[in-house]
Amino acid sequence: MIEVEKKFKLTDTQRESLVKDAEFVSEKTFTDTYYDTADYLLTKKDIWLRQRGENFELKVAVHFGYDRPADQYDEITNDKSIREKLNIAADTGDMIKDLAAQGITPFIVCQTTRRKYKFDEFTLVDMDIVKYDNDSTYTLAEIECMVENQSDVPAAIERIHALAQKHGCKDELVRGKVVQYLMNHKPEHFEALVKAGVIKE
Repeated sequence: MIEVEKKFKLTDTQRESLVKDAEFVSEKTFTDTYYDTADYLLTKKDIWLRQRGENFELKVAVHFGYDRPADQYDEITNDKSIREKLNIAADTGDMIKDLAAQGITPFIVCQTTRRKYKFDEFTLVDMDIVKYDNDSTYTLAEIECMVENQSDVPAAIERIHALAQKHGCKDELVRGKVVQYLMNHKPEHFEALVKAGVIKE
């Protein structure tokens, strides 16, 4: 599956407008740990490995560069497939241990409280309050669609932008929770991603 998403910073009015027209799905709090090498080999390729609870997920960009109408990621949630994608041959049964043996270790831990809303069978809005391990916080919203094929992406982007426009959401640069943290607290990592063309400065 390909996840197509666009991030937004919402005013109270925009948030109320979205919630009014949507079906409330759930509220959850979860902790994410993100992994990379010391020289950022994964994230410099727009590859994001995280552990949520006991489960690992790898998000691999299928867009090209940062100048794009929406983010597009292939989501890999099977441990075997993650190992294959990252070329991790050893399998001790302990993913954290096997990652560490390849120099892949945590670089951020954050706790997210997420309220999820549904608009139709394709479109979800996530409203997040993120708390980092240094006690700073960040809020943002994501409008997302899941599609089967790359050919479905343009229609998903149109659907996202139509929903955002209907509720007065501005199409502007909004950083994801990890990139925002890097910008504020790990500038060397942030600059490496800028130089690699993964994000805008």
